[in-house]
Amino acid sequence: MPSPVSAGLLVFRRAGAGVEFLLAHPGGPFWKNRDDGAWTIPKGLVDDGEPGRAAALREFEEEVGQGVAGDLVALSPLKQKAGKVILAWLVEADLDLSAVSSNTFELEWPRGSGRTARFPEIDRVAYLAPDAALVKILPGQAGFIHEALARLGIRR
Repeated sequence: MPSPVSAGLLVFRRAGAGVEFLLAHPGGPFWKNRDDGAWTIPKGLVDDGEPGRAAALREFEEEVGQGVAGDLVALSPLKQKAGKVILAWLVEADLDLSAVSSNTFELEWPRGSGRTARFPEIDRVAYLAPDAALVKILPGQAGFIHEALARLGIRR
């Protein structure tokens, strides 16, 4: 059985002489009290037969509630510890974060209660300077930040 594949966007905006990256904090009870090392690029599973780039654009809009337009630059895929492969594209966009709205998921909560609760897939997003982004992002996705900085010609 092939490894699952997710696709997402690493959005950046110019800030002074540098850049900031848009990262998302996962919603739901499992992530509520986690911060450093818990943030992610907005991403999701690629459907069967769906091009990765199309999935990245779709997932970003579903999770952030806004689309992006611009030149998408493919970053090197990253394989996670559990085997999932993440495809990512770098794109410049300065989004209005006050207009963010995420799709939701249902989960039995509390566990074993028999009750179902609805949670946002993403509970907040933020533009972060590179050093802060590297602290916040899941360790298995930090390579996207490093590659983006190199491609943008920015030294840390």
